[in-house]
Amino acid sequence: MYSIGPLTVAPGERAQGLIPVGTSSYGVELGIPLIVVNGAQDGPVLCVDAGVHGDEYDGQEAVRRVLAEIDPATLRGTVVGIPCLNTPAFEAAARASGIDHLNLNRIFPGDAEGSYSQRLAATFVEKVVPAVDAVVDLHTGGAYGEIAPLVILQGGYEELATDLALAAGHELVWKGGKWGGTVRHPALAAGKPAITIEVGGGTYREANVETHMNSIRNVLRQFGMIDGEVKLRDSYTTVSGTFARSASGGFFVARAEPGETCKEGDLIATITDHYGNTLEEVLAPQEGIVLWVRRIRTVRPGDEVVIFGEVQGEIRP
Repeated sequence: MYSIGPLTVAPGERAQGLIPVGTSSYGVELGIPLIVVNGAQDGPVLCVDAGVHGDEYDGQEAVRRVLAEIDPATLRGTVVGIPCLNTPAFEAAARASGIDHLNLNRIFPGDAEGSYSQRLAATFVEKVVPAVDAVVDLHTGGAYGEIAPLVILQGGYEELATDLALAAGHELVWKGGKWGGTVRHPALAAGKPAITIEVGGGTYREANVETHMNSIRNVLRQFGMIDGEVKLRDSYTTVSGTFARSASGGFFVARAEPGETCKEGDLIATITDHYGNTLEEVLAPQEGIVLWVRRIRTVRPGDEVVIFGEVQGEIRP
């Protein structure tokens, strides 16, 4: 038997349910929706989550589809799917919660006595992290931007999480992520491998759903949970990320695409006024790779507009 939150699932069975977090002002129970497939054979417990940001849709659909296709009779171990961790943000069709307007991906481990998002993060840490062996966190660039396919491997945890990161299957491995408070942080702190996979954004695309699904399938093979040979690249490129912010407000137009290489001084984007006058040019600060580009055309002073990736090295499995 496998138990997580209110669910207890027998070997070879599947179940779904909600880990409660709180109640809305109109009396509806809010929480963490779970889909659990408990294999008939022993093995590790993998958690795959999506919807930390409510406007990132591709990963949410990927979780549902992969969990639906897994046969519990042949599965070795247990897969815990969280198709939409941040349901208030999804209902608001926004990056942040529609209840307290917090960015869930910056506040882990949360606060059990805080606002809803703080309680949500604390519930994930209390109920989910102890019940799983590894975490794969699915993201896109959201409504505001588009990101090149990549995996984020938290700096300082390379020994713990590199094998999992490589199994995601993307050439670009973002080493670092200086910001804290993400979903992967409490899992890593508990000694469990955790990664974030980023693909696409700007809108929902079936191709991005399939890309996320392929990553999950390969991770399942990596852990020996399903049959099949693990697909690894001959080499991976490690990068660090630098966020560029606008100095001017106006109309934003990208001049480069996610995944495109650039040289120092290359024109990446322009910001114009309503008359077409150029107010600002966004230039590449160094040679590297454009990781993320803004897709929302409205830009204000201080908004994120581009993420540059500086090549750090190479990983050969």
